[in-house]
Amino acid sequence: MAVCCDLEADINGEETFLLDKKIICSFSGRLSKLFGKSTGANRNKVIFNDFPGGAENFELISRFCYNKGEIDINPSNISLLYSAAEFMEMSKSVSGNCNLLEKTKKCIEELGYWTWPDLLVALKHCQELQQVATSSGILEKCLDSIVGRLAIAGEASPCASTSSPDSSGLRLSCDTRSTESLKNSFSRANWWFEDLSVLSPNLVEMLVKSMVSHKYNQVIISRFLLYYQKSRFFTASSDEKRQVLEIVIDGLYTLDPSCISCKSLFGILRVVLNLNISKSSRNKLECMIGSQMDQATLDNLLIPSPYGRSYLYDVNLVLRFLKAFLREGGWRLSPTRMKKVASLMDLYIAEVAPDPFLRFSKFLALVVALPDSARDCWDELYHAIDVYLEVHAGLSEEEKLKICCALNYEKLSSDAYVHLSQNAKFPSKSSVQALVSQQLKLKNLLQGTKNSKSDMDSPCKLNETRGKAKKGEGSEQIVLYSGRLDISGDNENLRAHLQGMQWRVIELEKLCKKMQAQMAKHMKSKTPTTHGTARSLPRFCS
Repeated sequence: MAVCCDLEADINGEETFLLDKKIICSFSGRLSKLFGKSTGANRNKVIFNDFPGGAENFELISRFCYNKGEIDINPSNISLLYSAAEFMEMSKSVSGNCNLLEKTKKCIEELGYWTWPDLLVALKHCQELQQVATSSGILEKCLDSIVGRLAIAGEASPCASTSSPDSSGLRLSCDTRSTESLKNSFSRANWWFEDLSVLSPNLVEMLVKSMVSHKYNQVIISRFLLYYQKSRFFTASSDEKRQVLEIVIDGLYTLDPSCISCKSLFGILRVVLNLNISKSSRNKLECMIGSQMDQATLDNLLIPSPYGRSYLYDVNLVLRFLKAFLREGGWRLSPTRMKKVASLMDLYIAEVAPDPFLRFSKFLALVVALPDSARDCWDELYHAIDVYLEVHAGLSEEEKLKICCALNYEKLSSDAYVHLSQNAKFPSKSSVQALVSQQLKLKNLLQGTKNSKSDMDSPCKLNETRGKAKKGEGSEQIVLYSGRLDISGDNENLRAHLQGMQWRVIELEKLCKKMQAQMAKHMKSKTPTTHGTARSLPRFCS
């Protein structure tokens, strides 16, 4: 049978084919509509500028037409053939049962029976034609089949359910055989990392979404994303690195926060600092770090300031971490977590306080970032403020007072209070406020002691106690200053006056402790059947 070459096809400017118009039109609805039933000898020409798969793929469908609908459909060409069949409208309505579109659809339905290597080959070709593969459903089915295989393999691996994000899936054991077994288990859990690391960022994004929807182990997903980032960075350009990082961050953000360690997040942050990633991805990373602020270390937070800034460390970034910690934690923030973050911040504030370029507003923001209840003791913060005031001697009295007012004087130790009363760097009003706070604390302590004592002593024993207090050891009366403090005089006189009052406060603290010890001893020795005279307690004037 003679073959006529009456159709010239220009494919995307890559190559021109001479074809038998009648044969091609008998399989292609698109060309059949274009040329109708014309069989004239005149040569026609058609130009395709967007043919899927280019000249190579057009040659495949041409062979399909010339071979009377026979062609080898395999994982390496199924996505190309399907997209070309749709483009050329090679459906049942044109060529009956012998049509390329139906043949490729049937192969796609059998994806679940393909081997792992075949699935990988198909997936790699899908990413070359991602737009077409996505609309046709090939890509989604291929990803679902891959995730299904991984889920079956993961169920047989103990690592998939017992590992933590920090442990790398391994536990130490004295039994070498047991250790090797766990290593093999971990290998079974991540055997697919290298195979899928060749995928484009967009395909990895789709893969992660499919894994999450299939409830695949999120710890393994987070490890794969970290592996993917590291493996792709070796040969990637700056733009490619930025795209990979954004996909990795967005993927991690969809997972449970407990599935990735704080250390890993800070590792990503170190890389992000040198790349201009999107603001959305950066915010997501900061939120993830902030939600795990209680697991961070001081070294994690000591991040250099952005280029062109004079201050040493990036204080703004740490403040955003704290904001995220308080916002993301919400009602889940336990006192233990809050205190861990407070201790960490005390260390950080002490580290940045000597920076001569750290602005007053930023230092104050660090001091007041956490609620008062986060700290049981404010000594560390007091010493950091002391250093900051020494380095920034040029601060105005108003600025100094704002910083000092952030202190909770009631939670200062006696040593810190003594230091404060003699500290010329602090405003005089702060010293007065500290003294008032100490007096109030001691007054409350005395009131509590007095109430406890009233519960166990009778009125007659009260007189006896008063008498013994005058004769007993350490019975001197400690009288606190109760008049109005005059802070209008010079600071040195006021400071000397405050130091004298401080001595009275310290002595009263000692006596209160002694009185509490005597009460505890009395309660221990007293029994319900005892009717004798109770042991007297010293009483002090106020």
